[in-house]
Amino acid sequence: MSEDWNAAARLVAGGLDPQYVFAAVEDYLDEDLSSDRRDVTSESIFGPEHGSVVVIAARADGVLAGLPVAHTVFEAMPGDIEFTYLAGEGARIREGQVLARVAGKTRDLLAAERTALNLLCRLCGIATHTRRFADLLADWNTAVLDTRKTTPGLRALEKYAVRVGGGENKRFGLYDVAMIKDNHKEAAGSVSAAFHAVRSAEPEVDIQVEVETIDEAMEAVAAGATFLLCDNMSPKELSEVVDAVGDRAQLEATGNITLANAVEYAATGVDFVSVGALTHSSPILDIGLDFEE
Repeated sequence: MSEDWNAAARLVAGGLDPQYVFAAVEDYLDEDLSSDRRDVTSESIFGPEHGSVVVIAARADGVLAGLPVAHTVFEAMPGDIEFTYLAGEGARIREGQVLARVAGKTRDLLAAERTALNLLCRLCGIATHTRRFADLLADWNTAVLDTRKTTPGLRALEKYAVRVGGGENKRFGLYDVAMIKDNHKEAAGSVSAAFHAVRSAEPEVDIQVEVETIDEAMEAVAAGATFLLCDNMSPKELSEVVDAVGDRAQLEATGNITLANAVEYAATGVDFVSVGALTHSSPILDIGLDFEE
């Protein structure tokens, strides 16, 4: 990618809507600086024309995700900034590696610092965690999926980080894919009744069905389901579902999938494993900002 690409172009390349990110960043900055955008400490120490160069560097090994988002935070400040990328999205980064250099008014740099780092640390943490799963599953025909268990206000960014880390996104919300779960099955009376109700009301929407037994799986497939979530099944049970369903539906193993057991689940032949922990429990990757020496 050409180094003269701006933040918006890089966001688009990553499948993010720049206008969404710009608006979100404005809200994030208001949270830290108030609507008046004041950093009372830096304003007391540095004059309005004082300039500096800072470097953003990794303080731990991991996977880089979110540098264009951090760039957007600095661009949202009132003064001109120059943001130089020194690493690319998805790169495996090492402790001490400089990821970017930013030049501008010192007040702007320090006012943007925490918001930019909060986002960058969070997204790098998710990408790093996801990459561990993707690496484990590299020799299997099984992909790792995220879920809707995301931080309110950060879903698009967190799902972006999953993609950067080598995972795939499941549905983005309740609006784009129908998912029939236990409460829906109980209310409708059966798996097939729930499936037909949704298909009748939403003929163009993809439908996924959560199943807990091989009998439910076969009922769902007979009704026309082509994507099944096999919830909290043992690897032995999953293998039986895989054999029974064959290629009539894609299968996802879900529920308590960890790095310790992911390969065991992949070995059953499922197409996907979903891991809510990617977005609700990934530890941050430590990233820092310092004045350039």
